[in-house]
Amino acid sequence: MPLPFRFLAALLGFAFSAASLAQPAWPTKPIRIVVPYAPGGITDTVTRLTAPKVQEALGQPVLVENKLGNGGALATEYVAKSAPDGYTLLMGSAAPQTLNQFIQKLGYDGLKDFAPVTLINTNPLVLMVNPSLPAQNVKELIALAKAQPGKLNFAGAGGLTQFSGEIFKFMAGIDMVYVPYKGGAPATAAAVAGDAQVTFANYSDALPQIRGGKLRALGITSAKRFPQSPEVPTIAEAGIPGYAVDSWNGLFAPAGTPPEIVNRISGAVQQGFRDLALRKRMEDIGATPVGDTPEQFRALVSSELQKWGNFVRQTGIKVEQ
Repeated sequence: MPLPFRFLAALLGFAFSAASLAQPAWPTKPIRIVVPYAPGGITDTVTRLTAPKVQEALGQPVLVENKLGNGGALATEYVAKSAPDGYTLLMGSAAPQTLNQFIQKLGYDGLKDFAPVTLINTNPLVLMVNPSLPAQNVKELIALAKAQPGKLNFAGAGGLTQFSGEIFKFMAGIDMVYVPYKGGAPATAAAVAGDAQVTFANYSDALPQIRGGKLRALGITSAKRFPQSPEVPTIAEAGIPGYAVDSWNGLFAPAGTPPEIVNRISGAVQQGFRDLALRKRMEDIGATPVGDTPEQFRALVSSELQKWGNFVRQTGIKVEQ
C-alpha cells in the first residue's frame, strides 16, 4: 500500500475514533417513566416495581412521574411529542394506546408515534356483582338482565373497565346502563355499596372485595383462568363463548428513538424480570410479568389496534368519555 494512502487511512481511523469518543455513552442523566394514572393503581404499581431494576441495569436514576388527564391520553400524547432520546418513556396501557383512538379524537397514533420497548405485564379484569343480586353465575346474570332490560347498572372507570361491559352487553344481547367513575377503586366501591349492581374491575381492585365477600366474582375477562383465582371461570366458558378482553402495560419510547437505546431498555427489563421475588410481587397484585422484545411488543400493539378497530366499526359501539 503506498505510504500516502496508508497515512490517509490512519488519519481517517483516528478521526472516526475521536468522533466516537466525543459521543457520550447513553444514558448520562436520569430517565423518566411517565404514568398516565394516579399513584396506587396497577399501572403505577408495576412501574414502581420495574423502575429500580431498570435503574440497576442502566446505572442512572429512573424516576416515575404521574401525569393524569383525559383517560390516560394526556400523558400518552406528552411522551409521543417528547424528544426521542431515551430519557422520557411511557408506561402505556391498553386503552389509551389502542382502544381509545377509535372512540375519541386523540393527538397521537398509538403505534406510529411510538417505539414499543417491551410488554411489562398482562392483567385480567373481573366481572363482579353485588351479593344482593340473585345471580350466581354469568348465565344467571344474562337471564336477569334480559328479564329487566335497562334496569341493571354497571360501574367502570372508562377504558377497558367500561368497554369490557359494552362487549359483554353486545355479545350477550342485553341492556345494562353504564355508570362512570373517576377510578377503578371508586367504581368497585360503588358496586360494594349497591349504587351499581355490576362492575368490571382490574384484578388488583377486585381481589380485596372478593376475599372479603363484599362482591361476588362471576368471571375473568381473559381467555384463560387466572392462576391467583383458579376457581373463577372465564366469561367465555361461563356463558359467552369467544369473549376475551385483556388489559396490559408496556414501556414505550417516542418514535425515532435509536434502536440501540430501545434494545438496552428492553434488555434491562428482561434482566430484571429474572428476579423471582419481583415476579411474585407483581403476581400478588394480579399482574403477570412478561418482558419481551421490541419486535414482539410491536406485533401485540398492532394486533390490538386491528382487533379494536374492527370491533368498533362492526358494532358501532360508542363509549362515553
